[in-house]
Amino acid sequence: MERLEIKAALSVDEAGTITGVAWPFNAGPDQLGDLITPGAFNVAADMPLLFAHDPEDLIGLWTEVKETPEGLLVAGQLDVKTRSRARAVRGLITSGQIGGLSIGYRTTASTPRAGKGRVISALDLVEISVVKNPAHPRARITGAKSASSALAIAEALHKAASAYRT
Repeated sequence: MERLEIKAALSVDEAGTITGVAWPFNAGPDQLGDLITPGAFNVAADMPLLFAHDPEDLIGLWTEVKETPEGLLVAGQLDVKTRSRARAVRGLITSGQIGGLSIGYRTTASTPRAGKGRVISALDLVEISVVKNPAHPRARITGAKSASSALAIAEALHKAASAYRT
């Protein structure tokens, strides 16, 4: 699986809810020289929220992943109620020790760019991770939802995470 690192200034509330732009359009290439075009993302259902692309380190679920003219917008929920690792990651985010997002995907259509990198016109998005060292300077978390909304999301997350484990 190819991984494309992207920078994000993460913020998270006590319930572990985060929102942001996972890939900004019209913002230039990432550090690898890759550009992803609007319309490229094929998003799987129940998008896992991992720590550092480790499939054994599921820390939550992305509850909303959608393309807009701005970029790929995401909203997610760390499973802070039942996973100690998710609580630890929330602490790392709030303390500023971790500040990035990274997408994991399979490229299905691309062309080479002059110099280095590719223009990716189709990909299958399989996960989005919280990471320490991302690559794109314009992707960022834009806010946090209220705790009451997060509680409803957390219950749905718990059900989805249980299904994911089986």
